[in-house]
Amino acid sequence: MSKKRMTLFDVLNVFLIGSFSIAVLYPFWQTVVLSFSGPSSASSLGVHLWPDHWMPDAYKFVFSYQDIAAAYLNTILRTVVGTVIIVCTTLLVSYPLSKRDLPYRNYFTIFFLIAMFFSGGMIPDYLLIKNLGLLDNRLALILPGAVNVFSIIIMRNYMMTIDKGIEESALIDGAGYFTILGKIMIPLAKPVIATVALWAAVGHWNAWFDAMIYIRDPSKTVLQMVVRSMMVDMDLSQTQFGGGGGMTNANLLLSNVRAATVMISIGPIILIYPFAQKYFIKGIMIGSLKG
Repeated sequence: MSKKRMTLFDVLNVFLIGSFSIAVLYPFWQTVVLSFSGPSSASSLGVHLWPDHWMPDAYKFVFSYQDIAAAYLNTILRTVVGTVIIVCTTLLVSYPLSKRDLPYRNYFTIFFLIAMFFSGGMIPDYLLIKNLGLLDNRLALILPGAVNVFSIIIMRNYMMTIDKGIEESALIDGAGYFTILGKIMIPLAKPVIATVALWAAVGHWNAWFDAMIYIRDPSKTVLQMVVRSMMVDMDLSQTQFGGGGGMTNANLLLSNVRAATVMISIGPIILIYPFAQKYFIKGIMIGSLKG
């Protein structure tokens, strides 16, 4: 059995993909190294692929910050609940819209598209939340984004690709539409459900502006707001930070802490993505085929 020889095209592909992978991974790894490096290592010039001494001091400082633990729990709670709600509403809206015999189907689709392209704006949104009595309430961070029209369109298109014969057979056997949705459509739509869930989770995890507007109680705020407050406080008091070591040491420690906050804030999403990646690509590709 002869081995397949690599062609010039294969070599170029390996070189280009390898170079692109390094360009993507190096900044991430550099942030990890900087977050664990000491001031002397961080201040030296050159490329640092490994810290001289692994120092978790920056992480200790971040986790000692006031309200960080509560903010982390609030962000996890918001991400889990918000993602579940978005997935449920997307399923319940996209399944009827995927049926070509739904009365006024095109009008409903146009209605959702108008809502997607034209939002009310920040001030009307704030007045609505205030009149609903949701100011300083965690629901103000979840309910306004409970229905995502773009995700509905993607999931509707995906469901339109599923063989209608399966649904017709279930109807002949006496199954109702909710039974078909729960036992047939949802299992077959796992890739696009994973895609929508990942989009929703990343959106909720990174969101901070709505928390700044609607939340006043520090115990109800989210991680990104606390990180932002931490950065602002440290910039203002950088001469005192670092145990009185002066401006130079303070700046170095600030860079360490900034790297640590980046790793802490993106860590859970990075851990989730590899498990959803195989569904993510399939869900996007199939969901985007039909308009």
